[in-house]
Amino acid sequence: MMTQAKSWFAEHLVLVLIGQAVALGAAMASVIAYSARLDSRVGTLEVRGSPHLERIDHRLATMERQVRDNGARLDRVVDVMTRELNQKR
Repeated sequence: MMTQAKSWFAEHLVLVLIGQAVALGAAMASVIAYSARLDSRVGTLEVRGSPHLERIDHRLATMERQVRDNGARLDRVVDVMTRELNQKR
């Protein structure tokens, strides 16, 4: 059975290579079509807006504010600790 398959592939090598090329081309075309659809969906969401995107923007703004507040708190803690460290020396 294996030798028959090998001999068939050897006899029809060009056909096998053409089939692989067609399959590869179809896969590439599918990926390109998917990326084009995805790009158009994202463009539509950006133009029309979306409540989901508004929630995400609100969450990001809240997190950015918390990061700034935490940074300020850390700076105050570092200032106090270094001031106390310098006073002990």
